[in-house]
Amino acid sequence: MKLIKSAVLSTMLAATSLMGAEVLATVNGKAINKSDVNTILKAQHMSFDKLSKAQQKQILNKLIERELLVDIASKAGIEKDPEYIKKLNNYKKDLAIKVWMDKIYKRTLISDSEANKYYQDHKEQFVTPAKVHARHILVKTEKEAKDIIAQLSKLKGDALKKKFIELAKEKSTGPSGRNGGDLGYFGKGQMVKPFSDAVFAMKKGEVSKEPVKTQFGYHIIYLEDKKRAGVASFEDVKNRIIARMRQEQFSKTIKNTIENQKKSAKITSTIKLEDNNSSK
Repeated sequence: MKLIKSAVLSTMLAATSLMGAEVLATVNGKAINKSDVNTILKAQHMSFDKLSKAQQKQILNKLIERELLVDIASKAGIEKDPEYIKKLNNYKKDLAIKVWMDKIYKRTLISDSEANKYYQDHKEQFVTPAKVHARHILVKTEKEAKDIIAQLSKLKGDALKKKFIELAKEKSTGPSGRNGGDLGYFGKGQMVKPFSDAVFAMKKGEVSKEPVKTQFGYHIIYLEDKKRAGVASFEDVKNRIIARMRQEQFSKTIKNTIENQKKSAKITSTIKLEDNNSSK
């Protein structure tokens, strides 16, 4: 009776384990679990559950084929092949280094206070140039441009902006026309010189009083916003600083660890190696 209970319990535990593992398929008794598939997909920022049914089938078929090929290679005695052993040993070395470095990187942490100190000491690195946010209407002739400026001349504020967007969609020959002539934010020198000179001389909420001629045609410009040159806030650049400092600290740790290991290691070479202290 106890033997039967034990067998039933073992079966139940095995079933529970398989349910927890979410077995997607088996190949000659070897399970392909969802967790294994997700580990492979993680590098591509994907998840098995978020794939379409067709994609799930495609990936599962590939993994089944891989298991079949592993069996074929194993039965062919490839595991005893010298070339396989050599490549496997090299792979193990690279994998060991990668896993070790991953652990070092995870332990390399930069606090907000450390990042803020770097920011305060290097503010010159975070200077943002003057920028403008503009819209434009591009037409082929000067007369067309002047006619549009005349239509806009009596409008102000939201009414001016609304009408400008409407005319941009209706009359502009430029690719931004469909978006109401929106060019987004840009700095000096990012646009052709006549356009850049004109827009940076304008005031916010203003339309150019005269058409601006470039090699593309005649532009009517609306200046939506203007930002002076300044220093980016710490919050805006914090993540970038932390990423940079973390990478620098990680590289320094790896370099120092290698140098310390060299001091105690017995290294021989048929080629004269450069003396690390020769440049000092």
